[in-house]
Amino acid sequence: METIKITKKHHKHLNNPFPSTPKSLPLIQGSLAFNCEKLSSHQIFTIGNDFEILWSSNNGGCLSISHQSKPARPLWSSIPGKAFVSAALAETLVEESRGSFVIKDRHIHLLCQDQTIDDIRVINDQFHFDGPFTLHQNVQFPLVLITGWIFSKKIKKTNQSYVIYNKKDIQFETKAGYWLLFDQKTSHQIGFELKLGQPNFAIRQRRMGRIRIRKRNLGWCWSLTRPKGFVRISSTETENQPAAELKIPIPQHREFNRVFLTYSSEGNERFYGFGEQFSHMDFKGKRVPIFVQEQGIGRGDQPITFAANLVSYRAGGDWSTTYAPSPFYMTSKMRSVYLQGYDYSVFDLTRVDRVQIQIHGNSVQGRILHGNSPCELIEHFTETIGRPPELPDWIVSGAVAGMQGGTDAVRRVWDALRSYQVPVSAFWLQDWVGQRETLIGSQLWWNWEVDTTRYKGWKQLLKDLNAHHVKVMTYCNPCLAPSHEKPNRRRNLFEEAKKLDILVKDKNGEQYLVPNTAFDVGMLDLTHPDTASWFKQVLQEMVEDGVRGWMADFGEGLPVDAILYSGEDPISAHNRYPELWAQINREFVEEWKDKCTGTKREDTEEDLVFFMRAGFRDSPKWGMLFWEGDQMVSWQANDGIKSAVVGLLSSGLSGYAFNHSDIGGYCAVNLPLIKYRRSEELLLRWMELNAFTTVFRTHEGNKPSFNSQFYSNQQTLSHFARFAKVYRAWKFYRIKLVKEASQKGLPVCRHLFLHYPDDDKVQRLSYQQFLVGTEILVVPILDKGKKKVRVYFPVGETSTWQHIWTEKIFTGQGSEAWVEAPIGYPAVFVKADSIVGETFRKNLRNSDIL
Repeated sequence: METIKITKKHHKHLNNPFPSTPKSLPLIQGSLAFNCEKLSSHQIFTIGNDFEILWSSNNGGCLSISHQSKPARPLWSSIPGKAFVSAALAETLVEESRGSFVIKDRHIHLLCQDQTIDDIRVINDQFHFDGPFTLHQNVQFPLVLITGWIFSKKIKKTNQSYVIYNKKDIQFETKAGYWLLFDQKTSHQIGFELKLGQPNFAIRQRRMGRIRIRKRNLGWCWSLTRPKGFVRISSTETENQPAAELKIPIPQHREFNRVFLTYSSEGNERFYGFGEQFSHMDFKGKRVPIFVQEQGIGRGDQPITFAANLVSYRAGGDWSTTYAPSPFYMTSKMRSVYLQGYDYSVFDLTRVDRVQIQIHGNSVQGRILHGNSPCELIEHFTETIGRPPELPDWIVSGAVAGMQGGTDAVRRVWDALRSYQVPVSAFWLQDWVGQRETLIGSQLWWNWEVDTTRYKGWKQLLKDLNAHHVKVMTYCNPCLAPSHEKPNRRRNLFEEAKKLDILVKDKNGEQYLVPNTAFDVGMLDLTHPDTASWFKQVLQEMVEDGVRGWMADFGEGLPVDAILYSGEDPISAHNRYPELWAQINREFVEEWKDKCTGTKREDTEEDLVFFMRAGFRDSPKWGMLFWEGDQMVSWQANDGIKSAVVGLLSSGLSGYAFNHSDIGGYCAVNLPLIKYRRSEELLLRWMELNAFTTVFRTHEGNKPSFNSQFYSNQQTLSHFARFAKVYRAWKFYRIKLVKEASQKGLPVCRHLFLHYPDDDKVQRLSYQQFLVGTEILVVPILDKGKKKVRVYFPVGETSTWQHIWTEKIFTGQGSEAWVEAPIGYPAVFVKADSIVGETFRKNLRNSDIL
């Protein structure tokens, strides 16, 4: 039986502009039974040195996990009397269109929603362990193993998608064993691993009996209808059985493809994280899918989402679509869980009293974290997934001017920036490889070779800029466009990769040409052992020219029906692909540094850096720096300047310590009835916002001529110079935060929840304001025409904040105030009497900003 169907929507030219919500399985609810002869009313089981599981038989049976330092505060609890493990076999429909994916649940063929606990066993050494798990060398004993069964006890005749066979008085039931292992990973992390046995089937007559509660001869505590006259058969036995005699078709299902973990939540509990999310900070009440893809154009903001969906299938996206999701969350109750592996998963938070995680697979691994504060939870999380390295000093010292147009254009803008005394770290030249003009704007060739017609005297340009300590950054991605149309090329990288057989293949074993924007590309197979060395050699040539940084674009578009060298499931590989992409780039950076000798090795000016947009759970370990992708040039909430703040803060809560957005946004639209053009006011306000992020970088957008640019006129140049100097004025603090991020995983830009977790008002904040470290409070203007903002001063260990422009002191904890914020004077505060605040204001005065 085929359980997954993939459809391609790349070339649909007229689509439903208001697509329906993808069909998904309902929240699965089952009952719990337990063996009361083996499990007493209350038992405590130790896990490792620091954790314990409490079993209670009250209200139908419940498990809870706590850290021994705070046994009264559960980190995880099942719901009394309810199953916490369930499974199903269901059909999946995946619809794909140019980097956008919709995953839909279809018919359920098997469903085991109810659960028994046969035994809870403490394992003190590996010689007494007989479960289906492989114990790692550094395992910390004791472990706790829970065993039992999941099964279906109810026949749902009203839903034909439940394939439980009915014929006269004969019915099928499904049953499978499970093993759930808990073990201590670190002093603040407990691991869990769940495995399921193969489904087995039973045939029963419709005549029913009842088991008495606490029937001693069986030793079970439950109450459910039990059939009489069972005939147990496996899924592979079809001969000489009553079912065969009755000519009943036996399901031939080998394993489940859905696992459900269900556990308790409190009604007022708020959920944060899930990677880089753009529309919400708190996800209570929502179903959060975890799948890497294009973020979409509009994501619900109108009318652009309507237009994007109309011309390209679901291209508008929705509130949940993102380049960099993560199966991780933390809550306002200091609970935190994350999944390991790369299977597609959905976190269902729609019920006030529970969480249900649906995993597309037949096993689950994850971890439960202990921490007394959000900062501790991030520190413990990133201790395992990894943290970024310290960024080179040059990338955080001044503005990164993103522009296009060739050598003459760069020199012209450089002259203008010098005349305004703008501190410039680098020019980021996205079009160094050349461009094609398409209906959606200028698109890169994606064949990593300098366009010598556009950039005449390329090496001399780099030499002249480097002589003034201005770096050059470029662009690359894992896609290769056939370049037979491109003039003046030295190498045909597509043909090289094709000859080396390192491109992703389709089901026919041919190179998979993936539709992306306006043309097709081949994607590097990052699982092939020869890909990394070949790609690093291409980067080597780029760096030898004098380039010191690049955008490592894309990573989110691996087709879910691709054939990879590794042979792994392409849907899981899809989520892993951006991590592999980051890893290859990072390895090259480290190898380059190791090859440098003498003074060049010690010179941080020679250090390389790359930034990327796609990611998954472990991307912070490999990526050096992230940016938020392609926001609209608008003030809107789901895909404009407001979403850039939400993405910045949500990713920071998920381990992405270094993130930023394109100043001014990226996506401009120039349709007859729908126009999005970057206004000067939006550009200026975005400069003010990004002056307080890790990197201060501009982008001309997909249609540069329709957008206001930092070099457009005296006003934009003057404002750009002003906030490049503001950005430089807190470099001393930024360096400290970058070091802290590499050591603890804490982000540079922080939601106030990290430091004021008990403040209910803080918990409800979204894009309105944020912290830089602990010492700077930023309240950006994010609406057209506004010149004042409402500032909230949180309840915490200190409530004294000083306005950097007027030096006015605000002292009231939990108070609000309206603050004037005309263009050029955003509402920014520092902690009064702090060294950071004094130094920041001193640097602003030295730059003639104050």
